Amino acid sequence: MSTLTPTVTDTPATTAKRALTVTRRTAWSANALFWTAFAVLEAVNHGWLAGLLAGFFFIAPDLTFLAGLRDAPHMAKGQLPPRAVPYYNTAHRALLPVALMALYTFTPVVWAPAFAALCGWLAHISYDRAFGYGLRTKDGFQRV
Repeated sequence: MSTLTPTVTDTPATTAKRALTVTRRTAWSANALFWTAFAVLEAVNHGWLAGLLAGFFFIAPDLTFLAGLRDAPHMAKGQLPPRAVPYYNTAHRALLPVALMALYTFTPVVWAPAFAALCGWLAHISYDRAFGYGLRTKDGFQRV
Protein backbone atom coordinates (compact mmCIF):
# COMPACT_ATOMS: atom_id res chain seq x y z
CA MET A 1 0.00 0.00 0.00
CA SER A 2 1.28 3.47 -0.81
CA THR A 3 2.46 5.71 2.00
CA LEU A 4 0.11 8.41 0.73
CA THR A 5 -2.99 6.21 0.66
CA PRO A 6 -4.89 6.72 3.90
CA THR A 7 -5.74 3.61 5.88
CA VAL A 8 -8.59 3.08 8.29
CA THR A 9 -6.39 3.84 11.31
CA ASP A 10 -4.84 7.02 9.87
CA THR A 11 -5.78 10.25 11.53
CA PRO A 12 -5.78 13.56 9.70
CA ALA A 13 -2.61 14.48 11.59
CA THR A 14 -0.83 11.33 10.41
CA THR A 15 -1.90 11.92 6.82
CA ALA A 16 -0.75 15.55 7.01
CA LYS A 17 2.61 14.46 8.46
CA ARG A 18 3.13 11.99 5.61
CA ALA A 19 2.24 14.64 3.04
CA LEU A 20 4.70 17.06 4.64
CA THR A 21 7.44 14.41 4.58
CA VAL A 22 6.85 13.71 0.89
CA THR A 23 6.83 17.45 0.13
CA ARG A 24 10.10 17.99 2.01
CA ARG A 25 11.83 15.07 0.34
CA THR A 26 10.63 16.21 -3.07
CA ALA A 27 11.99 19.70 -2.42
CA TRP A 28 15.34 18.29 -1.25
CA SER A 29 15.44 16.09 -4.38
CA ALA A 30 14.94 19.11 -6.62
CA ASN A 31 17.60 20.94 -4.63
CA ALA A 32 20.00 18.00 -5.02
CA LEU A 33 19.52 17.91 -8.77
CA PHE A 34 20.06 21.66 -9.01
CA TRP A 35 23.34 21.63 -7.04
CA THR A 36 24.57 18.57 -8.93
CA ALA A 37 23.89 20.26 -12.25
CA PHE A 38 25.56 23.44 -11.02
CA ALA A 39 28.65 21.52 -9.86
CA VAL A 40 28.89 19.75 -13.23
CA LEU A 41 28.45 23.07 -15.04
CA GLU A 42 31.25 24.63 -12.99
CA ALA A 43 33.49 21.63 -13.72
CA VAL A 44 32.81 21.82 -17.45
CA ASN A 45 33.33 25.58 -17.58
CA HIS A 46 36.37 25.80 -15.29
CA GLY A 47 38.31 22.60 -15.77
CA TRP A 48 39.45 19.50 -14.02
CA LEU A 49 40.35 21.14 -10.70
CA ALA A 50 36.80 22.44 -10.28
CA GLY A 51 35.45 18.97 -11.09
CA LEU A 52 37.90 17.30 -8.72
CA LEU A 53 36.99 19.61 -5.82
CA ALA A 54 33.26 19.28 -6.52
CA GLY A 55 33.62 15.50 -6.47
CA PHE A 56 35.74 15.51 -3.32
CA PHE A 57 33.34 17.80 -1.47
CA PHE A 58 30.47 15.62 -2.64
CA ILE A 59 31.91 12.68 -0.67
CA ALA A 60 33.79 14.58 2.05
CA PRO A 61 30.88 14.98 4.53
CA ASP A 62 30.69 11.21 4.90
CA LEU A 63 34.40 10.98 5.66
CA THR A 64 33.45 12.20 9.13
CA PHE A 65 32.51 8.57 9.81
CA LEU A 66 36.23 7.91 10.07
CA ALA A 67 36.37 9.88 13.34
CA GLY A 68 34.53 7.03 15.06
CA LEU A 69 35.95 4.11 13.13
CA ARG A 70 37.60 2.58 16.20
CA ASP A 71 34.28 2.45 18.09
CA ALA A 72 32.15 1.33 15.12
CA PRO A 73 32.15 -2.43 15.86
CA HIS A 74 30.60 -1.75 19.28
CA MET A 75 27.70 0.36 18.02
CA ALA A 76 24.13 -0.70 17.34
CA LYS A 77 22.92 -1.02 13.76
CA GLY A 78 22.50 2.45 12.28
CA GLN A 79 24.29 4.16 15.17
CA LEU A 80 27.20 6.49 14.54
CA PRO A 81 29.90 6.43 17.24
CA PRO A 82 29.28 9.41 19.56
CA ARG A 83 32.79 10.79 19.03
CA ALA A 84 31.99 11.26 15.30
CA VAL A 85 28.60 12.93 15.81
CA PRO A 86 29.81 16.56 16.17
CA TYR A 87 31.88 16.27 12.99
CA TYR A 88 29.07 14.54 11.10
CA ASN A 89 26.46 17.09 12.15
CA THR A 90 28.72 20.04 11.31
CA ALA A 91 29.50 18.66 7.85
CA HIS A 92 25.81 17.93 7.17
CA ARG A 93 24.33 21.32 8.03
CA ALA A 94 23.30 23.18 4.89
CA LEU A 95 23.80 26.54 6.57
CA LEU A 96 27.60 26.18 6.51
CA PRO A 97 28.09 25.86 2.72
CA VAL A 98 25.33 28.42 2.11
CA ALA A 99 27.09 30.91 4.40
CA LEU A 100 30.39 30.23 2.65
CA MET A 101 28.68 30.80 -0.72
CA ALA A 102 27.36 34.14 0.51
CA LEU A 103 30.83 35.04 1.74
CA TYR A 104 32.28 33.98 -1.61
CA THR A 105 29.77 36.22 -3.37
CA PHE A 106 30.62 39.35 -1.39
CA THR A 107 34.41 39.03 -1.17
CA PRO A 108 36.89 39.89 -3.91
CA VAL A 109 38.09 36.27 -4.00
CA VAL A 110 37.08 34.67 -7.27
CA TRP A 111 38.21 31.08 -7.64
CA ALA A 112 35.73 28.88 -9.51
CA PRO A 113 36.95 25.56 -8.02
CA ALA A 114 35.98 26.80 -4.54
CA PHE A 115 32.47 27.57 -5.75
CA ALA A 116 32.26 24.16 -7.46
CA ALA A 117 33.31 22.52 -4.18
CA LEU A 118 30.50 24.31 -2.33
CA CYS A 119 28.03 23.15 -4.99
CA GLY A 120 29.19 19.55 -4.49
CA TRP A 121 28.86 19.89 -0.73
CA LEU A 122 25.30 21.24 -1.00
CA ALA A 123 24.42 18.45 -3.45
CA HIS A 124 25.58 15.86 -0.90
CA ILE A 125 23.54 17.38 1.92
CA SER A 126 20.48 17.65 -0.34
CA TYR A 127 20.70 14.01 -1.45
CA ASP A 128 21.01 12.89 2.18
CA ARG A 129 17.88 14.82 3.14
CA ALA A 130 16.00 13.59 0.06
CA PHE A 131 16.76 9.98 1.00
CA GLY A 132 15.71 10.55 4.62
CA TYR A 133 19.11 10.93 6.27
CA GLY A 134 19.41 13.87 8.59
CA LEU A 135 21.42 15.01 11.56
CA ARG A 136 22.25 12.67 14.43
CA THR A 137 21.44 12.75 18.12
CA LYS A 138 24.35 12.97 20.55
CA ASP A 139 24.09 9.17 20.93
CA GLY A 140 24.60 8.75 17.18
CA PHE A 141 21.12 7.74 16.02
CA GLN A 142 19.12 9.45 13.27
CA ARG A 143 16.98 12.32 14.51
CA VAL A 144 13.30 11.72 13.97
